[in-house]
Amino acid sequence: MPLFPPTDASPSTRTEELRSFLFLAVVMAPVLAVVSVAGYGFAVWVYQMFAGPPGG
Repeated sequence: MPLFPPTDASPSTRTEELRSFLFLAVVMAPVLAVVSVAGYGFAVWVYQMFAGPPGG
């Protein structure tokens, strides 16, 4: 019995790979960058609510 049975899906084409790359580069990378910076800013804001502003 084969470990990976054959499927009807064809191997990815160059067009599909290009579309996937463009989606990751143009959409997901900026979204992840904005979300990570916003998350860090939110974490600092919450920390300063409890610990007070720096030097204060």
